[in-house]
Amino acid sequence: MNLLKLQEKISNAPELDFGGLFSESIELFKKVWVQGLLLLVFAVIMILPLVIILYAPIIAMAVASESGGFDPESDPLVAGGFSVGMIIGMLFFIIAIAVVSTALVAGFYHVCKAADQGKEVSTNMLFKFLKKEYVGKLLQLGLIVMVIAIVAALLCVLPIFYVMVPLSFIAPLFAFNSELSPNELVKAAFALGNKKWLLMFGLLIVISLGINIISYVTCGIGAIVLGCFQYLPVFLVYKKIIGFEDGDEIDQIGASEQ
Repeated sequence: MNLLKLQEKISNAPELDFGGLFSESIELFKKVWVQGLLLLVFAVIMILPLVIILYAPIIAMAVASESGGFDPESDPLVAGGFSVGMIIGMLFFIIAIAVVSTALVAGFYHVCKAADQGKEVSTNMLFKFLKKEYVGKLLQLGLIVMVIAIVAALLCVLPIFYVMVPLSFIAPLFAFNSELSPNELVKAAFALGNKKWLLMFGLLIVISLGINIISYVTCGIGAIVLGCFQYLPVFLVYKKIIGFEDGDEIDQIGASEQ
């Protein structure tokens, strides 16, 4: 589906009901919560090594400093170089998280589509976009998202509440329109986000508060189980406004990889 067709569908978007979307999200959650839990597990497994790589130099420097082997004040050049290296490393870390999370969530949206259509789902769907042909585009999307988030944070933080809605649509748009360029995906995400901003913002806030309350009551267990619920209204809004084209090769992945 090209950008013009996407924009046309978004312009002609039907009215959507808050309560209806929330109820449908609950029903869909019953079908995909296992894959949603696996999504979180796989994300942690893939991101944890990046965290270790990022913080290993900090831990090593702290140990060296405590043992008297290194004094930052006595060698400001080394300390300055380390700080610059950490900033660069943090930027790469943020982009890497964006790449991994977008790829896994995009795969999860194909799980949602299959479950919503009554088809058999497969955990293999989660890894569809963790392939080399998608890495370049995911890196570009990760960089764009990072720049948008940084700019929004610098503008007195409040713009973050605005961009959080459009950015939430990047994953489903990429999942079902991976042939589009990163710029086209971002344009479509902001067009769709602006069209249904108030509705989506309300849903995301209510869901976030609900998950936090349940997490507090269940000592964190609720957040683990319900973590994927936040993606379901986004999927349903995408389905109702843009829909899916026939002949999607990923519809067959569950059957072919069983």
